[in-house]
Parts: sequence; C-alpha cells; structure tokens
Amino acid sequence: QVQLVESGGGLVQAGGSLRLFCTASGTTLNRYTVGWFRQAPGKEREFVATIYWSGGSTAFEDSVKGRFTISRDNAKNTVYLQMNSLKPEDTAVYYCAAVRWGSFPSTRAPQYDYWGQGTQVTVSS
Repeated sequence: QVQLVESGGGLVQAGGSLRLFCTASGTTLNRYTVGWFRQAPGKEREFVATIYWSGGSTAFEDSVKGRFTISRDNAKNTVYLQMNSLKPEDTAVYYCAAVRWGSFPSTRAPQYDYWGQGTQVTVSS
C-alpha cells in the first residue's frame, strides 16, 4: 500500500521561505509522477506543481512560477517543494499526490491515485 506523508509546513511571514517534504512508504517513488496541490478555506483544491517520473520534467501553476521549485531525491524516496517569496495568498493546506508512471504534465487531481494527509502553510502579511 502506497502511503504519502507531507511535512515542513508552518507559519511564515510574507517574503519568507518554506520547504515541504513528501515522503513515501510502501513503494519507491522513482516510478511515480508526483504532484503538489493546495486547498485554501472555501476554495477548491488547485494544482501547484508536478515532477515527472522520467527525466524529472517539472510544471507549475502560473502564480507560483519563479517562486516555487519541485525536486526529488529517489534515494530518500522524497519529493520536495521549495517555496520562496511566499505571499499571504499561498496560505493553504498543501497535499502531495502520486501516480505510478503517469503522464506529463499531470495537473488535475483525478490523474493521481495516492494522496497524503496534507500540511498547513500559513503566510502572514
């Protein structure tokens, strides 16, 4: 059974940085496309970033381009979301998701089979 666990969330001031971690158990992530999504109160879950299983191609939602990066360390079975220049509108619960093999870019939630429980990111102004 594939399990994903997010960590690294917290409270940060606008302009600050956070690094989120998505660690898998029950499988090796090198065969999975992994995405990050977020959901703010009263809003629908939205795509943030994805990294393809093969070659490490990445894609980002427009509002985070140039501020967020996504990377993976297959040896640690972990995918990272580095978030810089954070804004109050980035406040949300952040979820990582995975799909075996997958396609690129996978930007829609139904394209993913496995989800973590989420980690809260709060950016104060």
